[in-house]
Amino acid sequence: MRNRPTPRALLAAALAVGTLTACGDDTTGAAADQLAVVAAFYPLQFVAERVGGDAVHVTNLAKPGAEPHDLELNADQVAQIADAKVVVYLKGFQPAVDEAVEQQGADRAFDVSTAVPLLDASDAGHSHEGEEEPGGDEHEEEASGGKDPHVWLDPTRLATIGDKVAERLGQADPDHAADYTARAAALRTDLDTLDKEYAAGLKTCERREIVTSHSAFGYLADRYDLEQIGITGLTPEDEPSPQRLAEVATEAREHKATTIFFETLVSPKVAETIASEVGAKTAVLDPIEGLEPGSSDDYFSVMRKNLAVLGPALGCGT
Repeated sequence: MRNRPTPRALLAAALAVGTLTACGDDTTGAAADQLAVVAAFYPLQFVAERVGGDAVHVTNLAKPGAEPHDLELNADQVAQIADAKVVVYLKGFQPAVDEAVEQQGADRAFDVSTAVPLLDASDAGHSHEGEEEPGGDEHEEEASGGKDPHVWLDPTRLATIGDKVAERLGQADPDHAADYTARAAALRTDLDTLDKEYAAGLKTCERREIVTSHSAFGYLADRYDLEQIGITGLTPEDEPSPQRLAEVATEAREHKATTIFFETLVSPKVAETIASEVGAKTAVLDPIEGLEPGSSDDYFSVMRKNLAVLGPALGCGT
């Protein structure tokens, strides 16, 4: 196993570099008249950019195409956290970010899990693996504090996060506080429209069970009265046991599932195995943890793509 520098060591290196470059531009790339904001991963970048507008420069720590759960920070990224006026993150989702934030001071960091209560992992529409299995949900829940972090998949909760981000940006930049509040209100309006589209599109369906490659869709299930059957738990890299694969196949048959969903940033092989076993097809259901490289999508377009595949898969409106 190769040795990796800890976030604390990287922070020390970044601060040393910062001392040498203090007279020049900071590491965030923000212009002199912009508020430097660091977002831990894409949905938080999306909110910060929509609420901040031209008054902010937002740096996303998780690069396009990278799975953000296991983000490892380099010295430049830790320096960006140290230089930012506001850091928007979700405590417990990315341990390296948590440690770097702790080291650079909580006064400039905003944990979005303080804006809305997170669902317990066991109550978030998840179907659990056996607790005795190594690498199963019990381990994942312990690592995440027993909470499901994928809160952005409920548009109404994301709207509340937007309001709180506006408050935090306004505290750091009082001259633009009214603008941040107005943009957060506009974002809420757009998210309310999306919420209504989902409620209407999923109101009348033949099935309400979604079989997913990992248990990222608890908030979507909670908001729109669906049941999530996750092949793996909260972390997509975990390999399901043969027992779990058999359990999911049985449930998929019982619920007459026509579609097994996989996602863009992880391998579809497990979903394809289940689909082949039960005679179903596969389709992408994106947890929007990050965008693919070169993608022109944003949160709204991906959420609408998700709705477009959910409706036919669940037999909605038929």
